[in-house]
Amino acid sequence: MKGTLKAKAIRLTAAIAASATLLTVSACGAQPGGGSAKATGANATVWSLTDSTWASVQQTFEDWNKANPDAQIKNESFANDSYKEKIRTAIGSGNAPTLVLSWGGSPVTDYWSNKNIIDLTSDLDSTVKEKVLDSVAAEGYRDDKLVAVPVGQVQPAILWTNKAVLKEAGISDAPQTWDELLDDVAKLKDAGKTPIALAGGSKWPYLMWAAYLIDRIGGPDVMQNILDGKKDAWSDPAVIEAMTKIQDLVDAGAFGDSYQSMSADDKKDTALLANGQAGFDLMGSWVYADFGTINADFAKNDLGYAAFPAVEGGKGDPTMLTGNLANYWSVAASAGKESQQTAIKYLKENTYSDGIVDGLLKSGGVPPVKGIEDKVKSADDGTGFLTYVYDSVKDASNYQLSLDVALPADQGQALLNNLEQVFLKQITPQQFADAMNKTL
Repeated sequence: MKGTLKAKAIRLTAAIAASATLLTVSACGAQPGGGSAKATGANATVWSLTDSTWASVQQTFEDWNKANPDAQIKNESFANDSYKEKIRTAIGSGNAPTLVLSWGGSPVTDYWSNKNIIDLTSDLDSTVKEKVLDSVAAEGYRDDKLVAVPVGQVQPAILWTNKAVLKEAGISDAPQTWDELLDDVAKLKDAGKTPIALAGGSKWPYLMWAAYLIDRIGGPDVMQNILDGKKDAWSDPAVIEAMTKIQDLVDAGAFGDSYQSMSADDKKDTALLANGQAGFDLMGSWVYADFGTINADFAKNDLGYAAFPAVEGGKGDPTMLTGNLANYWSVAASAGKESQQTAIKYLKENTYSDGIVDGLLKSGGVPPVKGIEDKVKSADDGTGFLTYVYDSVKDASNYQLSLDVALPADQGQALLNNLEQVFLKQITPQQFADAMNKTL
């Protein structure tokens, strides 16, 4: 496999929040806008997600309740977007569940600044530092205090390939460089295939292209300046070049004619790759299980994966990743003291417990836990994918989290809107930079 990921240091350049991770389509339990989530006495409440990789976490709630009849944890599960809507309302009204779920980033910063969550350092600092990979653990700290405890799988963005489609087009392997990618796009187009599947209708898939290209061209300092709000940071030459390269792909027909109408919620881009209609798809590792559901034969025989290509002459390290670090638990300041202590005790016992780690691996998720190389290898299904993801995260020189939520909410939305216009060629790279500089 080209692009083997090796690095000597881990450097976290930005906070993360919700990458717009695609989860299952419907929620169970209460719906957004429902009643208060506040618990009474020693009981605690939690809202979790409906994704299949959450099954082992939800099992811990059931096990806890059997062992702790006087300190119950009530769990309700929601789909991704429903949860985001519900938690915003609950936090603002002081009715948040005891355990507050996030993706890190600007929401956690806001929760901490507004005293919506409590300091967990004295209770959980050693647990997190002993168990969790440094790049993932670091995101849970604000002002050198632990305020968010990691949970769930890592989800870096990966260049997925259909090996059979590439072979048909005369391509032997995934591209290692940008020029190779452009050559492959031309070959795939000549073979009558959509070179790169892209769910542009959802907007957030554009973010992965922007993040990788900006870093590959300019290195991590470019995005760090943007995240720090430095004046005119979006005018960096690396940003202009990244937007130019995106429009070069559009001009080359890389994404086909209907990418702006495809939705990631419908898994249409994933299906395009799995069903042999596209050669590549830049998407998060969370779609791994979806490939098997859509086309089991493809998943077993023709599914490939690789690092995002290097850019010739670029300053960025090709081991850099973008995507989601993990999810995070915080404890609500609005909860009663007894309820808070129940949540803290639960976290002490269940932060990447053996059951959670094993359950994640069984469902195709990779937990960011130190020293589990043998477990990951044993759980691999013959493709080597789980080991690839684990090693990629462990060795990444920099893990840039999803830009729309690493940035404050208003800047993140502006980024989505302006990136869409770049992909649709409605604005130039310089106009993109000018528009984004106004948000700083």
